Amino acid sequence: MTRIDAKFAALKEQGKKAFVAYIMAGDPDFETSLEIVKGLPGAGVDVIELGLPFTDPMADGPTIQAAGQRALDGGMTLQRTLDLARAFRETDDTTPIVLMGYYNPIYSRGVDKFLADAKEAGIDGLIVVDLPPEEDEELCLPAQAAGLNFIRLATPTTDDKRLPRVLQNTSGFVYYVSITGITGAAEAQATNVGPEVARIKSATDLPVIVGFGINTPEKSRAIATVADGAVVGSAIVSQIAAGKPTGEVLDFVKSLADGAHSA
Repeated sequence: MTRIDAKFAALKEQGKKAFVAYIMAGDPDFETSLEIVKGLPGAGVDVIELGLPFTDPMADGPTIQAAGQRALDGGMTLQRTLDLARAFRETDDTTPIVLMGYYNPIYSRGVDKFLADAKEAGIDGLIVVDLPPEEDEELCLPAQAAGLNFIRLATPTTDDKRLPRVLQNTSGFVYYVSITGITGAAEAQATNVGPEVARIKSATDLPVIVGFGINTPEKSRAIATVADGAVVGSAIVSQIAAGKPTGEVLDFVKSLADGAHSA
């Protein structure tokens, strides 16, 4: 059982929904990023999604693209991202960390070496948005064998024919993308999301967490009401981009987490 599995089992026992926060590793710099990440559990975050900076982030909107570029400009690399996770683990051995990014940096490092290093650094799961299920032997299956969850995205265009393939080797949770398009592009609507979450849940026992287009405590609560939890990324990254002090960023995160937890 991974930390992700344990977290969702505990939340289910408590009758609580999950709140997942996305932070770009190294934005605006390593030290500030680590300080924010260390503060997330105290702000009510159940799972940390740690963005791996990449030069061509095709699924991300302008906000997260800019965060990745700031991190890269500051010298952030895959190794430094793993170093950040390792530093977090020095004081927190229970909060799950999901590394979210693209396959190129992983491929360049070598899959076996990457998986061993990620496991040692305290990474619990992976979301690699540019590896479809047809390429599960590349990374998904080796990751599962190494004890890491491989989390797959489902979208509004994932029809009933495609869904079983998407779910086939997924573990940890299913990430439902509430809108068609890039991150931060539109607002999620619970009335649209609810039936889609129900459709996915009829095909899997995994928790279904909804992300993209959630930017207020009210929206976080509304989405968590119809799913197993909510993910917020762009809205938090925007606070960091605006130069808000860490305390203010974490207060904002707490308001979002409180929203999800009140569902």
